[in-house]
Amino acid sequence: MDLLIHHFFELTITGLAIGAVYSLVALGYTLVYGVLRLINFAHSEVFMYGTFGAVWVLTALGAGRASGAGVFAYLIIGFAAAMIVSAVVAMLLEYVAYRPLRKRNAPPLVALISAIGASFVLSELMGLRDKVAAWFGLQNTLADYVGRPRENAVLPSLVDSHVVFQLGDYGVKNIDIIVFVSALVMMVVLDQFVSRTRLGRGIRAVAQDPESAALMGVNRDRVIRITFLVGGIMAGGAAMLYLLKIGVTRYNAGFILGVKAFTAAVLGGIGNVRGALLGGLILGVAENYGSALVGTQWKDVVAFLLLIVILLFRPTGLLGESLGKARA
Repeated sequence: MDLLIHHFFELTITGLAIGAVYSLVALGYTLVYGVLRLINFAHSEVFMYGTFGAVWVLTALGAGRASGAGVFAYLIIGFAAAMIVSAVVAMLLEYVAYRPLRKRNAPPLVALISAIGASFVLSELMGLRDKVAAWFGLQNTLADYVGRPRENAVLPSLVDSHVVFQLGDYGVKNIDIIVFVSALVMMVVLDQFVSRTRLGRGIRAVAQDPESAALMGVNRDRVIRITFLVGGIMAGGAAMLYLLKIGVTRYNAGFILGVKAFTAAVLGGIGNVRGALLGGLILGVAENYGSALVGTQWKDVVAFLLLIVILLFRPTGLLGESLGKARA
């Protein structure tokens, strides 16, 4: 308890920062579930590929030597690289793993198994990328990117971490502010996209009643593709913020974070965009508080205990409103 009291502000701010990353990844789970009623377990790997996309592009450009305005430019490039890579992986995932099953009217359980299998395949492909490069004779050419594939890949140092202002006993760092504000802006943009645009209305219509939406002229397949695209872009944004906060990635970086993001989506009310935001922030702060009370080795356990408690008393999550019922 003393640790929690003496480091309350530090635990809260850092919890909000990592919780914002959970929220962005959780949006991918909640959007796909809202439209397809499918738990896309491979979404964690969509996030992981985004982290590698950013690391590789910034490494190739020599971003670690940037200063001044160059830092801002490299941040934009890093976000763009991560978002593009994650969006492409998400679209390929939908095309290869889910669309054929959808066309055959496969049972939901089959799609769920396909999602789990795709998650392992994508993760292991990244972990064996040196072997993949060797098949094409590119192992030496790409040695900086495919060498030691099971070890950490480090993001070039872009932003010097420093204290911006003091909050209680904790000096709030510029990295904390960048991560939290960037995530908040992306979530507001997505919320407005879903609430106010024609494409967003299509997503809500399919989520609420796919058959009626089809009768009204909504192209369900197009809506599903857009949903995966948007979820991938959000995962890419989360990937860049994760790198700014943590600094490294690896082939299985998406596993635990993906499970926590899924927990955040369920906590807030899966299928609810604003619920994903709320669930992620609560989860990030709660696991920090919990680790201070019972030890950091129990950090992950605390997160899942919180989920169980919430579901016992509110099975639909904290907000519980479905994507299809979101207000225009």
